[in-house]
Amino acid sequence: MTIQTRIDGLKAALGTVHPLSGKRGERQRLRSDFEELCWRQIKGKHDAHFKDAFSGVRNAQARFCDRVLEEAGSNTAALSSLEALKSRAEKVFGGGLHREIPIGEISLGELLSSADPVLGKRVLGKENVDVAELIGYLGNSDWVRQGLGYLAPEAPCPFCQQHVDAALAAKISDYFDETYRRDIDRIEAVCTMYAAQSTRFLDALEALLAQNHRYIDGNQLRSEIDRLSAKLDANMRLLADKRREPSASISLENLADAWAPIADRIAGANREIVEHNRLVDNLATEKLALVAEIWRCLIEENQAAIASYRAEAGKLEQAIGGMENSLGDQTARREEARRELRELERNVTSVEPTVSAINGLLASFGFSGFHLRTTGEHNHLYELVRDDGRGVGATLSEGEKSFVAFLYFYHLIRGSTDQAEVSGERIVVFDDPISSLDSDVLFIVSSLIKRVLKEAQQGSGQIRQVFVLTHNIYFHKEVSFDPKRSGGVRAHETFWVVRKLDGTSKIDGHPVNPIKTSYELLWAEVRNPDRSVLTIQNTLRRIIENYFKILGNVDTDEIVARFEGQDQQICASLFSWVNDGSHSAHDDLYVSVDGGLATRYLSVFREIFIKTEHSAHYQMMMGPEMPLVAEREMIAAANDAGEEAA
Repeated sequence: MTIQTRIDGLKAALGTVHPLSGKRGERQRLRSDFEELCWRQIKGKHDAHFKDAFSGVRNAQARFCDRVLEEAGSNTAALSSLEALKSRAEKVFGGGLHREIPIGEISLGELLSSADPVLGKRVLGKENVDVAELIGYLGNSDWVRQGLGYLAPEAPCPFCQQHVDAALAAKISDYFDETYRRDIDRIEAVCTMYAAQSTRFLDALEALLAQNHRYIDGNQLRSEIDRLSAKLDANMRLLADKRREPSASISLENLADAWAPIADRIAGANREIVEHNRLVDNLATEKLALVAEIWRCLIEENQAAIASYRAEAGKLEQAIGGMENSLGDQTARREEARRELRELERNVTSVEPTVSAINGLLASFGFSGFHLRTTGEHNHLYELVRDDGRGVGATLSEGEKSFVAFLYFYHLIRGSTDQAEVSGERIVVFDDPISSLDSDVLFIVSSLIKRVLKEAQQGSGQIRQVFVLTHNIYFHKEVSFDPKRSGGVRAHETFWVVRKLDGTSKIDGHPVNPIKTSYELLWAEVRNPDRSVLTIQNTLRRIIENYFKILGNVDTDEIVARFEGQDQQICASLFSWVNDGSHSAHDDLYVSVDGGLATRYLSVFREIFIKTEHSAHYQMMMGPEMPLVAEREMIAAANDAGEEAA
C-alpha cells in the first residue's frame, strides 16, 4: 500500500473530504444530538424560572451546550432542591428588593407563668371566732361576706331581718379578718391584671394579622389566635367565679399549647426577614451563588445524559486524535519521499534526450537546414542553430517555427520546466496546432497528437485529459479517426461545435463525430433549426455550387427558367457562383435576405433538387423525416430566426 493510499484512507475515515462522513461526521452528529437534548430538556424546561441564570446563552444552542459541559466539569456549588431554587430565584431576580422590618416582640408575659396561689386557695374567715364553726359547717362564708356589707348598727339583720345583737355582729365582722381581706385584694388584682394583659396581647396579635405580612400565613394565624382567645375567655370566666366566690378553688387553662404555634410562626417569620435582609445587603454575591446552585441542580438532574455524551465524545476524540497523528506521520513521510524524489529528479533530469528526439523528428521530415542543441551554464536550455553552428535568428519560415514549437510542446507535456513538477498530473490543450503547416507535417502532427490521446485514454502516463481545438476540418478528420468507433462516440471522448449566431458563441454537443466533410457541414447548417438568417443564402449557394460542379455540364439557365417571379430571382442568385465567368443577365446577382425571404430561399432550394430530378440526394442529406415535414419546420424556424435578427 502506497503512502498516498494510506493518507487517502485516513482522510476518508476521518471525514476530511466529506464533513458529515467518518469519525468527524460521527462527532458532529453526536454533538448536534446533545445540543438538541440540552436545549430541550434543560433550557426549554427551566427557562421560565431560571432565564436570568441562563443569561448570555439563551439564544444560542451551541453556546448553551458549551455552558452545560463547562458547569458539569467545574461546578462545586451546594446542591439545593429545585423548588427552593425557584423560590430564591423569584426573590433574587425579581427586582425591587428592599429591607424588611422584623416583627416586634409579642409575649404572654405573666399570663403564661404559673397561676397565682390565691386562685387555688379557699379564702375563708378567722377560725377561732365563735361563729366560725357555724359558718364552716354551713359552708356559706361567701354568702356571709356578701351580706356583711349590709349589716349596720340598729339595722335589721340582712340574713334574717331580725335585730342583730351587737356582740354577734362584732363576731361576724371579726370572722373576716385582715388576712381574708388581703386574699380578697389579691384575687381582685389578679383578675384585673389578667383582663388587661389579655386585651393587650390579643390586640397585638390582631394588629399583626391586619398587616398581611408576606412571611406569615394569615389563615393559619387567624385560627391559632382564635384558639388562644378561646382559652383566655375561659380563664376570664374562671377568674370571675373566683372573684364572686373566694372560697372556691379554681385552676386556669394552660396557655402554652395555644401560644407555642403562634410564637413559632412569629419566630420563623423573623428568621426569614433576617435572611431576606442579608440577601438584600449582599445581592450581587447572592446572585452569583444562586446561579451556581441552579446550574449544579440542573447538571445533577441530567447527569446520566451528560455522562453518556462525555463518554462517547471521549472515545471519538481519542480515535480522531490517533487518526490525525497517523495522518500527520504519513503526510510527513510523503513530503520526505517527495523531497527525495525531487533530489533524484535533479540528478537525472536532462534536456539531452529531448534535444535528440526533436532533432530526429526534424530530420525525418526533411528539416535539414537547422537543428537543436543544448546551451546554458548547465546545458539545461535549448537553442536553434544552423549546420555551421550559427543561430537561426529570424530566418525560419512560419511553418518551421510552428513545427518546432509544436515539437517542443509535445515533449514538454511529458516533463516540466520546473523540476518539482516533472511527475505531476496534467491536462493538455492543443489549440489549432497546424496553422501554416503543409499536408505532410499536418499528418505527423495528427499522429503525434493521437499518441497523446491514446496515453490519456489508457491512463498510462501523467496526462489525464486532452482538448483539441481546430478550424481545419481535414486536420479534425485525421486526428479524430478511430477504427474502433462505430456510430456514436466512445466512452472516453466527446465532440463539440462552436457556432457564432447573431454575435453570440454557442457550443453544441454531438452524440457522433459531427465533421466528415465541409460539404456535409453545409447541409448540417441547413438542417439546424437555429441557422443564421444572414448566412443561409451563402450556405445554399455553396451547396448548389459543390453539387452541380460535380455533375458538370449543367445548364443552369434552363433550371432558372423553370421558376417564375421572385422564385426565379432567388434561384438565379443561388446559381450565380456556378456561372462564374458567364455573361448572363443574372451574373453575380445578389438578393438581400431578411426573415421573411429565408422561407422562400429554403423552398426554392428544395425545388431545385426536385426539378432537376435529384430529390433523392436532397432527401439523403436532409434525413429521412425531412421531406414530409421540411417545409413547415423550415418556415417556422426561418421566421423565428428572422424575428431575432430584426
